[in-house]
Amino acid sequence: MAGLYQQWMHDWEHRLTSVDHNRVVRPLEWGLEWSETWPCRNGCQPEEITADPEKFFADYNARILAQSDQFFSYLQPGDFRLERREVEVFSTREVPDRKLEQKVRGTYAEFLRFTSPVRTRYGENNLANARWFQSPGRRALVLLPHWNSDAISYSGLCRLLNLMGISVLRLSMPYHDIRMPSEIRRADYAVSANIGRTIDAVRQGVIDIRCCLDWLQQQGFNRLGVLGTSLGSCCAFLAAAHDPRIRVAVFNHASTYFADVVWHGQSTRHIRAGLEKQIDVDRLRKLWAAISPLSYFDQFSRYPRRSLVVYAQFDLTFLPELSRQVVAEFRRRQLDYKVVALPCGHYTTGETPYKYVDGWQIASFLRTAFDA
Repeated sequence: MAGLYQQWMHDWEHRLTSVDHNRVVRPLEWGLEWSETWPCRNGCQPEEITADPEKFFADYNARILAQSDQFFSYLQPGDFRLERREVEVFSTREVPDRKLEQKVRGTYAEFLRFTSPVRTRYGENNLANARWFQSPGRRALVLLPHWNSDAISYSGLCRLLNLMGISVLRLSMPYHDIRMPSEIRRADYAVSANIGRTIDAVRQGVIDIRCCLDWLQQQGFNRLGVLGTSLGSCCAFLAAAHDPRIRVAVFNHASTYFADVVWHGQSTRHIRAGLEKQIDVDRLRKLWAAISPLSYFDQFSRYPRRSLVVYAQFDLTFLPELSRQVVAEFRRRQLDYKVVALPCGHYTTGETPYKYVDGWQIASFLRTAFDA
């Protein structure tokens, strides 16, 4: 029976990842220009960089790991503001759900806007955006959605947390929904075969989280947390590793190395297709070590916090064996954590009944985690 259930679950995962045919295979690009404004550059000369871009990025990642507090540092924005705006879906699906768009049409919400400290060539992406779900009290968290999420995903969870007295800033990830450049239809620039741009996008996501914490503190919130799903979980972990204000953390799907997820994951097969003609996973792991959670457990362990790690037992995107390695690292370091293994896969976590199981686990943890 266990084997039949696993096959049924894997078949369901395959169906969910086969709905859209608008994934674009792009060839490997080094994206050297994206590193021009990064810290930890260490005086590299242009001729050194262009002569061997792979060595440049491998060496740069090693420097980042040694000076990660500097790499994820930033200047606090001076233009925080709340805007009341009509809610939009910003679907990345090949065929958008018209009923969903009709459902939210004419509804309004408050959004925190500010200029991201990480500047890119895309004006839309440079203006950070976070929908504000306010609740009485002094507990608040920043919520990071999954890769290619639309703009209204997790709204139900945010409202549930509001009922528990937790305010939520639902941050639009770099290159997602309202931040998406007009030239693309999916959040392809957040994770892609462009080495430098992918690092830059994750760095921007981490720094934008920290900016949201700045604003929350300005509003008087003093018990702060972070909740991330999939790609959002990666950014959430990196933020928690470098920001002592995060005292509660939920990692909804967790994995080890960024490269391993891209290489082995079902939802990133088109990215691997663009990479594998020129590079293998071992080399890629070195090039993206600086945006990999497993690289930062020393930094993460510096600060006391309570953590929830959720993974799916039949996940074809964040492979379960990688998630279990993360859990083993929490256990080895004797951190304060809880682990939940869901009986589903990555995409089926968002389907009935598993989305309710996942939401209940997250909400029940957060109900008391801030009070410890």
